[in-house]
Amino acid sequence: MIEPIKTVEMHTGGEPLRIITSGIPLPGTGTLLDKRRYLKENADQYRRFLMFEPRGHKDMYGALLVPADHPDANFGVIFMHNEGYSTMCGHAVIALGRFAVDSGLVHADGRHHVPIKIQCPCGLVSAEVDVTDGHSGAVRFESVPAFAYKLDQFVDTAEFGPVELDIAYGGAFYGILEAATVGLDLDTSPVQSLVNAANQIAAAIRAQVKITHPEEEDLGFLYGIIFTDGHIGADGNASRNVCIFADGQVDRSPTGSGVTARMALAAARGNAEIGEQFTFESLTDSIFSGKIVTTGRLEGFDAVTVEVSGRAHYSGTAEFTMEDDDMLAGGFLLR
Repeated sequence: MIEPIKTVEMHTGGEPLRIITSGIPLPGTGTLLDKRRYLKENADQYRRFLMFEPRGHKDMYGALLVPADHPDANFGVIFMHNEGYSTMCGHAVIALGRFAVDSGLVHADGRHHVPIKIQCPCGLVSAEVDVTDGHSGAVRFESVPAFAYKLDQFVDTAEFGPVELDIAYGGAFYGILEAATVGLDLDTSPVQSLVNAANQIAAAIRAQVKITHPEEEDLGFLYGIIFTDGHIGADGNASRNVCIFADGQVDRSPTGSGVTARMALAAARGNAEIGEQFTFESLTDSIFSGKIVTTGRLEGFDAVTVEVSGRAHYSGTAEFTMEDDDMLAGGFLLR
């Protein structure tokens, strides 16, 4: 047996978040990135135990609460999914904002807008939680600096030939393109067709485009593919998109770091001004909004910070255990 692992279960626009509150031992020293690296290299069995079947599924997402080493942070978090560990997750930040207030991790003290600072692998993320009559509600967070990395980049694929796309960073790197570019439609194409295309395009990007983050080596990798409906989300007309990340994992939410990356692209193309609100919609019809709050430079890139807003909800609590004679206790995935 291992020690029971306790979690709080939430979702943001249908995208699950398993918040791990206790049960995973970590080194007492080192930075958040050190702890993330330790999990990846020495204790990955905990991720598989919680993300994989029979306790999870191929689209499960997790957030491990850890002490922050950033002096301004209220707490730290390590994100995990079916393939490994991500650097930023907007849907998780939105859920964690509510959880932090409701659990007393951050005290509301009678305020209607409660500020929270979360240390994520990509850096410090500031959030604000609305509280009405003692109940937490909508959450906004301000992204780390985001930027367009490659515009109008072509990659060669076996099935689709040369594919034109953009690559942008919003806390993680995404390849972004209109679904119609590869003959797909977000309303009518089977989800598995979207996944198959995304996996092929992601593999092409990883093989043909070198991705590096200007400040942190651990952040320099392609996280996922975002298919859009061809709209940008301006003037109250929501842009539908889907993010497919990690090992073919499908985000049910509009993807917070993806919204951030899309806003960075809109700014790079001159389509977004500071304070102009954009709206993004997922395959579950859930909505995130985004707006640029500042502009600047990041090591040679024009960068923006983006405020992303959304709502999360609770779905339960859990205590996970395993028995020594359970041959499937370590987790498995059927696809």
